[in-house]
Amino acid sequence: MAIPVKLEVFEGPLDLLLHLIEKNKVDIYDIPIVEITRQYLEYVRELPKDDLNTVSEFMVMAATLLDIKCRMLLPRIDVEEGEEEDPRAELVQKLLEYKMYKYMSYELKDMQMDGEKYLYKSPSIPDEVKNYRPPIDYNELLGETTLISLNEIFNACLKRIEDKVDPIRSGFGKIEKEEVNIEQKQDFIVEYITSHKKCSFKNLLSEQKTKMEVIVTFLVVLELIKTGNVEVNQNEIFGDIEIEFKKPIESISI
Repeated sequence: MAIPVKLEVFEGPLDLLLHLIEKNKVDIYDIPIVEITRQYLEYVRELPKDDLNTVSEFMVMAATLLDIKCRMLLPRIDVEEGEEEDPRAELVQKLLEYKMYKYMSYELKDMQMDGEKYLYKSPSIPDEVKNYRPPIDYNELLGETTLISLNEIFNACLKRIEDKVDPIRSGFGKIEKEEVNIEQKQDFIVEYITSHKKCSFKNLLSEQKTKMEVIVTFLVVLELIKTGNVEVNQNEIFGDIEIEFKKPIESISI
């Protein structure tokens, strides 16, 4: 009949390694890898096999320890300035970091336990005390301020307000939105061109009253040129443009 063995519970492979190092009272910078590996494997053999996730973590570290053990049997590789590379260096660094975080967690746990000992009571200050406001001492508030200094502060505030005003934009008048009925304007232009057969673009623009109407007229003429309903000619540079009617205009869209 097998004798049941109760194992200590460790949080992970690094926790177990740190325990073995402290138990054997060895220097963490000079780990006796052979002895530590032997004790580590003894613990791994006794692990319950039902939790594969936990066992696999310990098995990975076991493989790492065996790898380090094998590398220490091989000739050392020289690195910079004749120093030899220690196969245990990476493992030592991980152990030191784990040890630091572990003791930090102990400190936080102690702080939490100490914090649970403090008790707080609800505030019970009387309303008369809570609502009390000391009277304002105007002499202390003004200090050495005089009417002259107050006037200077007032003028400085006005000056800052004036500096924020854009001297150019502040002179602009109110910009009103120009509204143009595009359908009515299209009908007017089409009727104008078809009735004249041949007309001056300058005269057509002179019939418009606002800048927006001029822009819409220009777009309508461009659309008529695109559809082949009209043809434009200019005999000389900067000369007048003549619009000539070519075929019936059914509908346009801009």
